[in-house]
Amino acid sequence: MKIGALAETTGTPVETIRFYEREGLLPPPARADNNYRVYLPAHVERLAFIRQCRNLDMALDEIRALIALRESPAQDCGEINALLDAHIGHVAHRIRELKMLEKDLKALRARCAMPNALSDCGILNGLDGAAATSTGSPKRRHVHGTH
Repeated sequence: MKIGALAETTGTPVETIRFYEREGLLPPPARADNNYRVYLPAHVERLAFIRQCRNLDMALDEIRALIALRESPAQDCGEINALLDAHIGHVAHRIRELKMLEKDLKALRARCAMPNALSDCGILNGLDGAAATSTGSPKRRHVHGTH
């Protein structure tokens, strides 16, 4: 199948498929005489595996490690367990960060109970005040998606 068919079959944008190829997560496909990529059922299976890992918010390095381990079926799964345990730790850390973010946002929202003139807006004044007292490094960095 061509890349468009792979994209449609797996629900993955063409650019994402090309990105996974560049990252070495998806093996390079064969090329037809017209230089089109030719994907096999193994590509569909690998892409489904990658997408499931991404749905679990795994980083590309984690997925790369899982793929390498998956290709060594004689090994025990101790390394996979350790990788997943570490990932669970990252998720727990992000949950704590998100809870702190929610608390900060609720406190900021509480500064403006009723609509006022923008010059008297408690939210904008709170943001301005925090920005003015900041030393250039925020107390906590932005909460990102994948760690």
